[in-house]
Amino acid sequence: MPEVKVYNQEGQEVGNITLADDIFDVPVKPYLIYEVVKWQLACRRAGTASTKSRGEVRGGGRKPWRQKGTGRARQGSIRAPHWVGGGVVFGPKPRSYAYSLPKKVRKRALKMALTSKLKADCLRILDNVVLDEIKTKKFLNIMKTLNLPRALIVTEGKVDGLRLASRNVPAFQVLPREGLNVYDILRYDYLVILQNAIPKIEESLRS
Repeated sequence: MPEVKVYNQEGQEVGNITLADDIFDVPVKPYLIYEVVKWQLACRRAGTASTKSRGEVRGGGRKPWRQKGTGRARQGSIRAPHWVGGGVVFGPKPRSYAYSLPKKVRKRALKMALTSKLKADCLRILDNVVLDEIKTKKFLNIMKTLNLPRALIVTEGKVDGLRLASRNVPAFQVLPREGLNVYDILRYDYLVILQNAIPKIEESLRS
């Protein structure tokens, strides 16, 4: 079982924690991680692109000229698709891009993402992060002390003070462990997990 050092917010080593083999030491299969990231991004797509068909474009109720005798091609509406300002043929309409992916696949990919961070030495375990004042500067000072340029911070439950202090810094994201996902783990250079969240993460990925 992998053993990882536990640090405090001053960057001092305060102990060790043993991580579960079946969560933090599994074979990493990039294609499976790719499938889950693709699924996550598809589910996040707004799908709001919309165009008007010839029946929805304003105007065009009157026949532009009589059927015969003008020498021009017959036309039925100035809002036909080949007219400037006409409707769009087979254009996009609001839709959902989401599709289903087995829960087992999602869990396996999450274990692989956690394993990849550990093997790359980009996983940090903190005993706790306490801010005496909800200030972005205070938060950034802690991250600088820990030498973390870009990090996803996973907490047990909602830690509002930490979330508020970090929310306007794009290089960091504070996430409760219930929202832990493959895409956000890979998006940041470092993964920081508070020590009290580890047992819950392991329990949820085994269930």
